[in-house]
Amino acid sequence: MKIKTIDVQAKEWFDKINGNSYFSMEVTINYGLKGQTSFYVPMQYGYGDHYRHEAFEELKRRKLIKTDITTPWQYYEQKKIIVRYSKQENCLKRNL
Repeated sequence: MKIKTIDVQAKEWFDKINGNSYFSMEVTINYGLKGQTSFYVPMQYGYGDHYRHEAFEELKRRKLIKTDITTPWQYYEQKKIIVRYSKQENCLKRNL
């Protein structure tokens, strides 16, 4: 399957008691195109834009991307893949 687009929709929860941030995300490949597929990445520790790197690593773990490049931006640019990110902050833990 040739990847043309990657859409990452993350949700972030901040644990006020322990001072940690967590996120979960849904990654959609080829959104709106033939062969569209999605998968869910469960809640894990991370803050800021860490979810972007984890989305790239998850694509490699699932063997949807085969590369030794460690920087997602280099890979996406090289392969001319359109990538869209969105993150919903201040979510409740149960929404992740």
